[in-house]
Amino acid sequence: MRARIQPPVHPGEILKEEYLVPLGMSAGLLARRLHVPRTRIERIVARTHPVTTNTALRLARFFDTTPDYWMNLQVAYDLASEAAAIADELDGIERLSAA
Repeated sequence: MRARIQPPVHPGEILKEEYLVPLGMSAGLLARRLHVPRTRIERIVARTHPVTTNTALRLARFFDTTPDYWMNLQVAYDLASEAAAIADELDGIERLSAA
């Protein structure tokens, strides 16, 4: 039986709580600064859309991080979410035994 200590964290939550809130910045203002549609950032912050490579590059440039930081947050979220969604199927897969 699997036990998850915490649910996966969407990169939008990190963006909001670690960047936007401390800076007192809205999603709309960030979108203008990144030269992207307002809805792109709003949807990421709302956790309904993923961070794309394009957005990761823009966020990294603006916040002086790396694109890998944003992409790794997204990949970790995607893997944890998908693993939970197909947990029963994964349990049914036999491991290759070392001969």
